[in-house]
Amino acid sequence: MGAGVRESLWLFPAIETLHLLGMTALVGTAAVFDLRLLGWMLRRERVSELAGRLLPWTWAGFALQVVTGTLLFTSEAVKVYTNPAFRVKMLLIFLAGVHALIFHWGVYRDVASWDDSGVLPAGAKVAGFVSILLWIGIVAAGRFIGFV
Repeated sequence: MGAGVRESLWLFPAIETLHLLGMTALVGTAAVFDLRLLGWMLRRERVSELAGRLLPWTWAGFALQVVTGTLLFTSEAVKVYTNPAFRVKMLLIFLAGVHALIFHWGVYRDVASWDDSGVLPAGAKVAGFVSILLWIGIVAAGRFIGFV
């Protein structure tokens, strides 16, 4: 599989294009949600309703990222695996996953109460800010892979 991706004139750039589209869906929807948590946009939107509309797109983007990222990785697995930017990206993705689990199992469990009151807890705002920082780091590290 990796050799086919590596040796094809058009396959690597096509997969990379799909990877960027997946990133747009994943990071774009995460950013909208995080900015809502921070109270910087869509303040009149109920957080739970916004999450319900965004989450399918987030998961679709994530699935596309996993598939295309795996294909890109196989094209030069040893070179990519030893790349420090790749390792930073993988660490940040892991931390983003842990962060999302902590958020959903923690502060988000009371989302109905903040939807009703309109006042988001500090933990939700911190979670939004941390998430934005993680996704900026993930995108930047991904971009650096080709240059480190």
